[in-house]
Amino acid sequence: MSAPENLHELGRARQAARADKNFALADQIRDQIAQEGYEIVDVPGGFELHEKSLVQSIADIQKLKNLPKTDRGITVAIIVHGFHEDAITSVNSIKEHSSAEIVVLATQPAKDLAIVVDSHTHVFHLEKDPGWGECANALLKVAATPYVVIMDPSTTFTGDAISPVLQELNKKDFAAVGWRGGLVNVEDQWRTVDDKGAGEVDVLFSYFFALDKDAALQIGGFNPRAIYYRNADMEFSLRLKHAAGRLLQMDLPLAQGRHHGYYDIEESFRDAQSKKNYDRILERFRGKEAILSPRR
Repeated sequence: MSAPENLHELGRARQAARADKNFALADQIRDQIAQEGYEIVDVPGGFELHEKSLVQSIADIQKLKNLPKTDRGITVAIIVHGFHEDAITSVNSIKEHSSAEIVVLATQPAKDLAIVVDSHTHVFHLEKDPGWGECANALLKVAATPYVVIMDPSTTFTGDAISPVLQELNKKDFAAVGWRGGLVNVEDQWRTVDDKGAGEVDVLFSYFFALDKDAALQIGGFNPRAIYYRNADMEFSLRLKHAAGRLLQMDLPLAQGRHHGYYDIEESFRDAQSKKNYDRILERFRGKEAILSPRR
């Protein structure tokens, strides 16, 4: 599809500005063209206008660029391994009930996710998947807000889940706030977690895991060895606890649909990777009851 004529006029105005060595104006016009969804490319004898893809493909996680500066206080980050319809539903529910910045990192071709892209919703397709832990860390690093929610695409907003979370995080009493979590069961040698409902907890789950970005990065983020999500959120939680961070479970207006990341992947892979993640928890933390929250 050819670019609109007004953009061609801007392109000619940019050429004139460059000829006059008014490079500041030329850059301003280039940015104006970019805001209209096009990229201007200089070619011999003139220029070409190319429509920009709304979904940005990146070859390597290290090439993920920082998100634009924003005055929004929190970014919701979603890692998507297929099942894009769920991701679209999830993103639309966030938009309906909040003004959060949103970033989606998809590990499969994601042209269909372009439908959710707007000025504060960014979608990236990662050509090489390094695993859940590294993806979560990359999203933490590129967010331009002081708080970041790591959220699963099976989770949807049924109301404003952002305002109460921001209210708690801004108090600085807790390094993380979440929707589902619990207390480590010390009676069975740390092998299970008891969900006691709202209150201070030992671990939070990545269905909706809101973090103080600085606190998360100070402990090194999620374990990059965590290829799969399951139990990686628990390991990270206990690392926060070990650094004297406190975690809060809240009742929030959220709902969860079918969790494809658990039920619809190859069972042997799921079980093997989950065990690896949990074995690291037991090896590093089992018996360190001093880091745990008060029992209730």
